[in-house]
Amino acid sequence: MRQAQWHAHVNAVNAPPALRHWLTGGGSLTAKLKAHSQAFRVQCLHQHTARCLSDEAAIIGLHRAGRVWEREVLLRCDGRPAVFGHTVVPMQATATDWPLFSALGERSLGTTLFGDRMVRRGELGYARLRAGHPLVQRARLALAQDGCVIDDQALFYARRCLYQRHQGLLLVTEVFLPAVLELSLNASAA
Repeated sequence: MRQAQWHAHVNAVNAPPALRHWLTGGGSLTAKLKAHSQAFRVQCLHQHTARCLSDEAAIIGLHRAGRVWEREVLLRCDGRPAVFGHTVVPMQATATDWPLFSALGERSLGTTLFGDRMVRRGELGYARLRAGHPLVQRARLALAQDGCVIDDQALFYARRCLYQRHQGLLLVTEVFLPAVLELSLNASAA
């Protein structure tokens, strides 16, 4: 399935209890991941122009899927990929809207967003992504290049949030990978 059904409440996606606090937590996901691991790192997979997904277009103010600035990363905890991050910014956004976006490199977008008092955060949306969804396919490819293989029937849970700074919009989607559940287990065992 190439489209995701996004919901305003986490109950609609029937996420496992151990994953719920990752999906619903307020504040920076980066900060939470750092708190649950010894070593946190952002691995930038790419940052370039691309065509946004059809379920992203309306939320970022486009009439239909079109060209955007796209950034995809793996958020790694203790060397293991825990979250696949996907960010899109409409092409009409300016450097004034998102001054640091083009120069993030391996830095965390979350740290930038939560450290800027001019950024307004929207409501979280939640989805359960199936194997055919483009973000799942991209996450699987990144994981395969890392030597990780995930069951073809696995469901991926995701959340997304729209941010605004000046007139610029930025949509961040975070796809939670199986390793994130181990972070919760390790924290409770410690």
